[in-house]
Amino acid sequence: MAIRVQLEDFDVGAELEALSAGNHRIGGVASFVGLVRDLAEGEAVAAMTLEHYPGMTEKQLAKIEAEARARWPLEDCLIVHRYGRLEPGERIVLVITASAHRQAALESCQFLIDWLKTQAPFWKLEEGPEGSHWVEARASDDAAAARWAEPADAKPDAAE
Repeated sequence: MAIRVQLEDFDVGAELEALSAGNHRIGGVASFVGLVRDLAEGEAVAAMTLEHYPGMTEKQLAKIEAEARARWPLEDCLIVHRYGRLEPGERIVLVITASAHRQAALESCQFLIDWLKTQAPFWKLEEGPEGSHWVEARASDDAAAARWAEPADAKPDAAE
């Protein structure tokens, strides 16, 4: 398990190499890099400040990652999430998943991103020409995460 919450930027290529180096069981690696946009909801964004509670954030990210590992046969996984003041074009988040097969890597990476948007305890303050405001949860993010929810009565078939 590799989860890092940090101020510093990260090197995507170096992170990809480190995750898969020497593990020849890996057949597929999927990654996602989130960047700060200069426009949100039609408004100009000059910067975004991400805040979090140390300890609580890492604990929640570990829960999300454990859920991905329970659902897919992952060889490895990495979540790097930055905090602090970031400007447009800067990297915010990196998720990498690795599995023997591409489908598990792709699906688990998308799952982690969808859940990070809704379950990770980060608070975002956007700065623009009209001042600063806290970013509210978006219905589209909730809808994306909801597709991964399993019905309470769903139980795996013993024959599968």
